[in-house]
Amino acid sequence: MEPLSNIPAGMRYYFGREARLRRAVEDAVMSVFDGWGYEEITTPSVDYFALFERGMGREEAARCFRFTDADGRLLALRPDVTSSVARAAATLFAGEARPLRFCYAASVFRQRTRSHAEWRRQERQLGCELIGAGESGADVEMLAVAAEVLERLGLGGAYRITLNHVGVFNGVAAQLGLDADAREQMRRHVDARDAAALEQFVARLGRSGETAARAGRLARIAGGRGVPSEARELLTNEHSRAALDELESLWRVVESLNLGEGFSVDLSDVSGLDYYTGLVFKIYVEGRGARVGSGGRYDELTANFGRREPAVGFVLDLDALTEALARGGDFDSQNVEREAALVRGTEDARARFREARQRRAQGERIRMDFET
Repeated sequence: MEPLSNIPAGMRYYFGREARLRRAVEDAVMSVFDGWGYEEITTPSVDYFALFERGMGREEAARCFRFTDADGRLLALRPDVTSSVARAAATLFAGEARPLRFCYAASVFRQRTRSHAEWRRQERQLGCELIGAGESGADVEMLAVAAEVLERLGLGGAYRITLNHVGVFNGVAAQLGLDADAREQMRRHVDARDAAALEQFVARLGRSGETAARAGRLARIAGGRGVPSEARELLTNEHSRAALDELESLWRVVESLNLGEGFSVDLSDVSGLDYYTGLVFKIYVEGRGARVGSGGRYDELTANFGRREPAVGFVLDLDALTEALARGGDFDSQNVEREAALVRGTEDARARFREARQRRAQGERIRMDFET
C-alpha cells in the first residue's frame, strides 16, 4: 500500500511564488481572451467517456482516467476541453447567433507513459474556440490573439508560432495511395525529419526512385518566413497546392499585421494532424524544448454532436508557460514578487487588527505576526 505521505506520480503541489505566477499568467491570458470578446465557459470535470472517444478519437481518449458510476455508466476525468465545448455549441448554444466565441481555464487529466522529468498527468489548459466562422479571417483572429497573449506575457522576441496546413501532407499521402497505417508511418518519418527513412519507406511501396527522392526532400524542407520556394516543385498534387495557396494567403496577412517576426512556416511539423482539417500551428518559447501551445482548424468536430460547423481554436499549457517565465522574461506582475509586510504583535489585539485592515485597504500584502 502506497504511504499517504506520497502523492500519485505525475501530480504535484504549487506554492508561494510559483503558485502566484501561475495565477498571474492565467489572469493575463484570460484578460486577453476577454478583450477579444470571448466568453468564459466552464465544462464538467467528469463526463461520459463516449464524449471524448467521439471528440478526440479512440486512441487519444484511451489515455484518460476511466471509471463507472453507480449505474454502471462509463465516465472519465476530463482529458480534453474542446470536445465539451463543441458539444455545448451543438446543443446548449444551437440557437445562438454565430460565430460563438468561448474561452476557458481548466485542468485536464491524462494517463501517460513516464518519459522525462517534467512528466505530468494533470495539466492546466488555457484556450479559446471560435465556432461558426469558416472564412480565413477567423484563422487570422486566432493567430492575432495568440500573438497578443505572448506579448502580454513579456515574451515578445522569444516566441515562435509555426504554421502548416494538413492539406499539404494529406495531399502527398493521397497521391501515394497510402492506407491509414502507411500514412501514419510516413507521418512519423516526416515529423522526425528523417529523409533517409522516408525515402526507404516510399521505395518499399514500389514507387520509383525519383518519387522516393522527392519524398525524402519533403522531410528536409526548412521552415522559414513564408512558404519555402521549393515546396511547389515537390508538391505537385492539386490538394497540396491548394493548401499551399491558403498558407501563402495567410502569411501575407500575418506580415501585413507586422506579426511576421514571431511566425514561420514549417511544412515538416506534422504531429497530431488527424484532429485538424486546415490550418495547424504550434507555439514555442525560447528555452523550452517542447511546445507551450498548439491550435488549428477542426471543421468536422461539431458534426459528432449535431450539425457540422467550421471551427478554429488553440490551447496553451499553463505549466510550460509558467516554467518559461520563471527562467526569465519580462512579464510584469506586482503580485508575483510582492513581499508580505509583517503586522507585529501587541498586547492590544484590536489595535493590531485595525492596523492590518487599514494596510489591506491601501492594497498592501501583509502577514500577521502573533508573537508579542
